Amino acid sequence: MHLPLPFPFPDVPGRAPLAASPRLPLPLPLPLAWPGLGPARGGRRGTAVIPAATMPALQILQSKQASRHEQRAKQMLSGISLNNEDLVKDKLLIDCGEDQDCVIDGIVALGKFDALHIGHRELAMYASKAGTPFLVSFVGIAEVLGWEYRPPIVAQCDRKRVLTSWAPYCKNVVPIEYQVEFSKVRYLTPRQFVERLSRDLKIQGVVAGENYRFGYRASGDAAELVKLCEEFGLSAFIVRSVMDTARSYNGVTTSVNSSDKGQVSSSRVRHALAMGDMEYVSELLGRKHRLVLTVKENHLQERKRIMLPKSCMLNMPPADGLYENCDLVNGGHLGLCRVIINSETIEIEMKDENSLLPNTIQENQQLGIEFG
Repeated sequence: MHLPLPFPFPDVPGRAPLAASPRLPLPLPLPLAWPGLGPARGGRRGTAVIPAATMPALQILQSKQASRHEQRAKQMLSGISLNNEDLVKDKLLIDCGEDQDCVIDGIVALGKFDALHIGHRELAMYASKAGTPFLVSFVGIAEVLGWEYRPPIVAQCDRKRVLTSWAPYCKNVVPIEYQVEFSKVRYLTPRQFVERLSRDLKIQGVVAGENYRFGYRASGDAAELVKLCEEFGLSAFIVRSVMDTARSYNGVTTSVNSSDKGQVSSSRVRHALAMGDMEYVSELLGRKHRLVLTVKENHLQERKRIMLPKSCMLNMPPADGLYENCDLVNGGHLGLCRVIINSETIEIEMKDENSLLPNTIQENQQLGIEFG
């Protein structure tokens, strides 16, 4: 079973090169005549809605039109005021720390990016076609809204590795991710949110999925994002969802939540993990799922076997059961293994007796298990 990648970029391993792409100045004036490309509702200048399966690689022209947008944005920002007293302060709500200057004139992909699945990668791919790609995600949503805790799909310490693997799809550029505390932006209206993107980050534009919601109580949608970006002199690229063509595989035929319309999503990844269907998980992620563990003092180690409590796991494991042909990694590849997960422990048994030697595994060391 295979999930086809919907966007055949040049310079990507295993994909045929495209013919020369048309040079399209963006934002595009209406009406749009390009087959399969339509304007997003709400944008007077017709910021592009991009079909993931058919749109060729975008090439942004540095035109006088772009300069006019930049001048217009500067003029507008000089006279902007916010109603909320907490927001008129000079402090940055969207703060990228020491790298704040790096994102200037970049293209920011917006989303939760929990799973870093192939739909998220698609956003980064489009961002890289329009400029330097960045990801802005929001953390702490569950804590602020009182949701039940769920372990992340990707361990926090493993996210940079995953993003590095996206470089071949992003013009050999590794997208940099900035995580913003949700509590800092929770009460921003859609307009205030876009203003902050422009004012705090000084970006060139944004990329978002067609189902993207933003602003207080998710009151803004993709159409409003397009309209507000035009108001603040930003480009906006709305990308259609990557659909899960294997959604009927192994009984996954119904929606996993109310917003599921058959698209690849973090919810689908969680559902597949809960079923223990690692082949399906790999198709949704575009890579093997890596479970990261921190070795604790109460682990048990023999010559070719190590047992750890489930409390040492830093991200979501698959369902309890036996998993063959896994890879144990620790910086480098330690060897093939079989993994047994039960309600309390996770047991790793190496295929090769010489792969796991005494004192190889140290306390507080991190191990990774990749499920084939």
